[in-house]
Formats: sequence, C-alpha cells, structure tokens
Amino acid sequence: MRDIMKGFWAGVAMTSAVMPASAKVVQADSTGFVVAEAREVRASPEVIWAALIHPERWWNKAHSWTGNARNFSMTAKPGGCFCEALSAGGFAEHARIIFAQRGKLLRLSGALGPLQGEALSGTLTIKIVPGKDGSSTVTFEYVVGGYSRMSLTGLAPAVDAVIAEQHRRLLTLLETGRPD
Repeated sequence: MRDIMKGFWAGVAMTSAVMPASAKVVQADSTGFVVAEAREVRASPEVIWAALIHPERWWNKAHSWTGNARNFSMTAKPGGCFCEALSAGGFAEHARIIFAQRGKLLRLSGALGPLQGEALSGTLTIKIVPGKDGSSTVTFEYVVGGYSRMSLTGLAPAVDAVIAEQHRRLLTLLETGRPD
C-alpha cells in the first residue's frame, strides 16, 4: 500500500508540474475545498456521455491503484460504482454514482485517491450543457470536506491538478480519439 500511495503522489507531483496556471481552486479553507474545470468541446451531449461512462478510455493510469486504466469501470445506475479491479479479485471503489441524468449530469460521491484514507467526503459533479453549434460545455466540480490529517488548503491545488488532468483527457479523447 505504501508503494501505491508513493506512486499516486508521484503522479500528482508530475501532473502539478505540467498543468497550466488556469486550473481553478474555487475555494479552500481548513474544512474543505472546491475545485472546478469547464471548457467547451465540439461534441454532442450523447457523445460526451458515451465517453464519460467509460473511464478506462480517458482516466490517467497514473491515478490508479494498479497502474492500468483498463481496470477502471463505471456503472451508471443508482448506487453504481466507479471502480477499479485489483489483483486476486480485489477492488477499489473510487466513487459511487448518486445522480445520473443521461447526457446532462453525472454526480459521484467519493474521496478519490489518497483522500480515501482520511475522514473526508467528496462530491464530483460533471455537467454537460449543449451549445448552439454542435458543441457542449463540460464542467467538473469536485467539493471535498471533512477531517484530514493533511492540510486541506495545501492539498487543494494538487487535487485540482488531478481533476483538471482528467477533465482535459476526457475532452482530448472527444476531440482527437485519444486521451493524450
């Protein structure tokens, strides 16, 4: 587990180093933080949704427990799981689906990555808003709160970098057919 966590934080450090200054920590204090990313992409809500519910196609393997994005899955139903298959039949639940409106909104509840080991709650809301010209705006907003042995204000920029990277990878997949 220690090696897994070391690898996760190494991925956070690499992501933080390459993320543009436009990443947004909306709010942060000692009790929690909010990070948000929004950008327009030339794709319909239906096409975005079809890609969104397949994180194995766009979520970066560097932010996994196994180092293999093919182990991710998502079941878009009440109580569905954004999960990762581990060896020997194990699993990691990254988040639970708490709201799904096809082509419009997906909301997941879960403390991602190393936040999972703290007494934190996290809610990731993904909104898809259609535009007028065949494009859509995709927003990721991640709200985290609770008790943590780590400084939440200090952690917010690193978490934002990870969320911003996943947002970018989804949109790049939609634009080019590849997440990177």
